[in-house]
Amino acid sequence: MELVSIGFGAMVSLERLVSVVSPESAPVKRLVQEARERGMLIDATYGRKTASVFIMDSDHVVLSAIATDKIAARLGVQVELAEKEEE
Repeated sequence: MELVSIGFGAMVSLERLVSVVSPESAPVKRLVQEARERGMLIDATYGRKTASVFIMDSDHVVLSAIATDKIAARLGVQVELAEKEEE
């Protein structure tokens, strides 16, 4: 099982990870709230501002204080700039 650090000593399994998204959009905020209500939210921010949201295949939602681009770098994923995507 391969783990990736999501900050402050917390880790998630790469095998169970479906998506890493920014917490800013309304649909993601709704997803977080619904997970909280179902008891499926794991808050790994340690009191800091949420910078990324992990969606797991077990229907859990994990909050992290590490930005999505930094997480992508830890995963070895190339992050394209928004300007290139708009072209």
